[in-house]
Amino acid sequence: MSVRVGEAAHAPAFPKAAKRLLENAQLRRNVRRATDTIRAKRAKVVAEMADWQELRAAAHEIKEHTLRYLDFYLERFEANCTRAGGQVHWARDADEANRIAIGLIQARGQREVIKVKTMTSDETGLNRALEAAGITPHETDLADMIVQLGEDKPSHIVVPALHRNRSEIREIFLRKMKLAELSDRPEDLTGAARGYLREKFLRVKAGFSGANFAIAETGSICVVESEGNGRMCVTLPEILITMLGVEKVIPTFRDLEVFLQLLPRSATGERMNPYNSIWTGVSAGDGPREFHVILLDNNRTAVLADAESRETLDCIRCGACLNACPVYRQTGGHAYGSIYSGPIGAILSPQLQSMDHSKSLPYASSLCGACYEVCPVKINIPEILIHLRAKLVESGYPPLVERAAMKVASVAFSGADSLAAAQGLARLCQWPFEHDGQLRNLPGLLGGWTDFRDLAAIPKESFRDWWSKRTGGQDE
Repeated sequence: MSVRVGEAAHAPAFPKAAKRLLENAQLRRNVRRATDTIRAKRAKVVAEMADWQELRAAAHEIKEHTLRYLDFYLERFEANCTRAGGQVHWARDADEANRIAIGLIQARGQREVIKVKTMTSDETGLNRALEAAGITPHETDLADMIVQLGEDKPSHIVVPALHRNRSEIREIFLRKMKLAELSDRPEDLTGAARGYLREKFLRVKAGFSGANFAIAETGSICVVESEGNGRMCVTLPEILITMLGVEKVIPTFRDLEVFLQLLPRSATGERMNPYNSIWTGVSAGDGPREFHVILLDNNRTAVLADAESRETLDCIRCGACLNACPVYRQTGGHAYGSIYSGPIGAILSPQLQSMDHSKSLPYASSLCGACYEVCPVKINIPEILIHLRAKLVESGYPPLVERAAMKVASVAFSGADSLAAAQGLARLCQWPFEHDGQLRNLPGLLGGWTDFRDLAAIPKESFRDWWSKRTGGQDE
């Protein structure tokens, strides 16, 4: 099975990637400033909703119900989409999904395609496959366009160019759009993007989109966005191809009432998205002449089969867990080695790609629970992280040295005598590294603690020793 959530056969170890990115002070400032802004906006609009927790519970129930009967709702979506004039294609993996998309574009003699809301196609590596087939993809979402023109990688689920500031974006636009001059004012940057994209909207006849939701009851697709580029992308081309994971289906049109209140507030801190595009099949004289849907599995049914991690598929890609995560806010998204970053990426990528590919990601968390508190569909990310860690331990990970250290610790903590002996040994060994009651510059793996944290030295007298002297060896 070909699953291309990451760029390589094995994602770089998160600790190493994170350490490198922590040295980039500008990136850290960009990420912190952007996530602070989104969090503040989200907190304000969520506080307005007296029934916010009830909405979260409703969304969770809708998603869980859908996953229990996913085969039924997918078949219902296919039937209703086909009845409305659309064509549905089923893809087992990334390669098959890409082949279907490329075949449809080539069959119409097209050499370019405009794209929007394309995270699922990022998962399959579609742009590379298109270019290899001689087809030029044009990302039209502003942030995705910045990433593409900058020959970069996305660092956030909702705001892929979150790690870039205005000055950096200006330099990218000047270079790639061949502009003589351009300021870094937001209105000037968006004006340059508008001029760059407008010609492509009017000329390119093949369009490609992702989807936020697929509605089984009507066979409809829903895309939410903030710029209007998505509206142009899904209405102007002659052929439109939409790729989505099978988990994006929801049972009824009325279910959108719940999700369209949760998603914008959680994702961008807006009460509603400026553009909500919903279309069903094709209509004569209005919109694309052909509409195709590619339903992508790409290991999702394997996730569905695991009862303890199944709710990973509830995710509506709002990115709220990234903005709340203290780990993501320090490192940004590139440390995760996958287009799915942050807490949701830490549980999604190992399951879609493979545990072997992303074995360090379940450990890229302090288990503080902030991700669960903000998740609009109540995915218990910390519990799933623990579940995945258990799987990794069963498979022989972490490395031998770390596992040996855990076994030594388990012996030391197995009883009062063994603990006292371990404390005595540690007191003898710590003296070369003790300075003013703190341990400094511990050797080897232990140095990971003292490089970035204060670590108190082991006291000369333990609490047990003090208590024993105080009570004469007798419990009070």
